[in-house]
Amino acid sequence: MLQYWRLNNFRRCVLFEFLESPRSMKLKITLISAILGGCLCSAQQRADLEFEPPIISQAYAENKGPIVGIDEAHENYHTADGRYSAFAKLLRRDGYQIERLQKRFSAETLDGIDIVVIANPINKRNQKNWTLPTPSAFSKKEIHALHDWVENGGSLLLIADHMPFPGGVGDLAASYGVHFSNGFAYPGNQVKGQRDIFRFGNGLTKSVITQGRNEDERITRVTTFTGSAFKPPKEATPLLIFGDGSISLEPHKAWDFTKDTPALKIDGWCQGAIMEIGKGRLAIFGEAAMFTAQISSKGNQRMGMSSPEAPQNYQFLLNTMHWLSSLL
Repeated sequence: MLQYWRLNNFRRCVLFEFLESPRSMKLKITLISAILGGCLCSAQQRADLEFEPPIISQAYAENKGPIVGIDEAHENYHTADGRYSAFAKLLRRDGYQIERLQKRFSAETLDGIDIVVIANPINKRNQKNWTLPTPSAFSKKEIHALHDWVENGGSLLLIADHMPFPGGVGDLAASYGVHFSNGFAYPGNQVKGQRDIFRFGNGLTKSVITQGRNEDERITRVTTFTGSAFKPPKEATPLLIFGDGSISLEPHKAWDFTKDTPALKIDGWCQGAIMEIGKGRLAIFGEAAMFTAQISSKGNQRMGMSSPEAPQNYQFLLNTMHWLSSLL
């Protein structure tokens, strides 16, 4: 079966040919065009701090809402004053209090925090070396402390983008029964020439997150910008589901694809899900740019929440936070 995929976020057109046999699936990749200079992962980006979408019904009074701790202790690619500045700004406008967590997780460092946000943590080995192996960014002691904190009522937003970041969160996610693919996920249900858009009936599920608190908060589409895929446990509620023909390319080095790059079929896997853990809550996503707003230095291209292709992403984020803080 032949399928064309346009990998928009780094302007590479690739032809995938699947040859299936009872024992194996081989992937032949023909590079039609490669303009690596357009790769968003390598292009310089700046936060789009002018992005201020309307918040029709602010959740909390200014600086009176739950305390959101954004992890910055694990070589995180996204931080509150860096690539997740727009994320932090939007939450502050909704009344949340933002703290930067710059110490490793323990019962003491988690005390007083209502919601922990972990976005693209990475092991020091991979900070400037995006090749395999990609060890865990967290110690077993940290994973145990965070798991206990969630079990006892904490809420966790865990985000891991494309390879190598799933390797960084793999052990932590596994403690909740979530299995990540350490690759680049491409949905078979995407519309040719567009970003990875999930719609009702086409990957986006009806859930408490998409319903929101009222009609103004209803979500009918979510746009992602190339990330990873994961298998949630059966007790989880899927939000974003990969359709037929979806694959995860799993190179040895990030963005280095060849005809021998392994490909994993991910039909039915997720890029977003929620679940309750004891007294606490977990929201997990396989893409990070969808929850921030950035501008590329090359062509001033807007990405993430401020992209014209993602008009509902900011409300999707707010709804997710409202669920994590038990408003939903």
